[in-house]
Amino acid sequence: MKIGILQTGHAPDELRPTTGDFSDLFQALLGGHGFDFTVYNVVDMDFPAAITDCNGWLITGSKHGAYEDHPFIPPLEAMIREIYAADIPLVGVCFGHQIIAQALGGRVMKFDAGWSVGRQSYQINGDDYALNAWHQDQVVVRPKDATIVGSNDFCANAALVYGNRIFTVQPHPEFDARVIDGLATYRGPGNVPDAQLAQVRADLDKPVDNGRLAAQIARFFKERELA
Repeated sequence: MKIGILQTGHAPDELRPTTGDFSDLFQALLGGHGFDFTVYNVVDMDFPAAITDCNGWLITGSKHGAYEDHPFIPPLEAMIREIYAADIPLVGVCFGHQIIAQALGGRVMKFDAGWSVGRQSYQINGDDYALNAWHQDQVVVRPKDATIVGSNDFCANAALVYGNRIFTVQPHPEFDARVIDGLATYRGPGNVPDAQLAQVRADLDKPVDNGRLAAQIARFFKERELA
């Protein structure tokens, strides 16, 4: 199965030599599930010729806001609507989660309660998960076709499904401790409160359930359902 990764942002320059870019993190996360990958840097206006070029699509995270004025956002939203109408499986993570919701009639905004960063607890599809987060924006109004399958006290719309066509999550199963530590170092200061950054670093050695969520994503691509 060929998965097209729509990269909507890049990892910090300081991190890329050791962690790779965001698309590399997803290829590592989903490696071993029998997928082939093609990367499109849509943030740099590198779009596929057709939505049928791949059997499924995945939209990455980004430092950008879904509601911001960037050239890549309108064509990406149009592509999302086209993928949905064509019943091709689509997965979105963080910004991907948000831009899919926005494209299909939901609302995304900078959340009044601030940031969620580092290791967080979620209920997803009836199970407890520990996953890394890095976001201030949230889906505050979900599209009419979206059903909540994951949440926590801070993020009500943390995971959404749109029938058996789309699965999206706000946290980052592709982020391990190295990436979170790098984001705290290079993108945290001046943005995220110091106390939250200190907690991020205190939690770096605690386990997360990236592999479990990767298995859910792989199953969704292959079977159009979650376990």
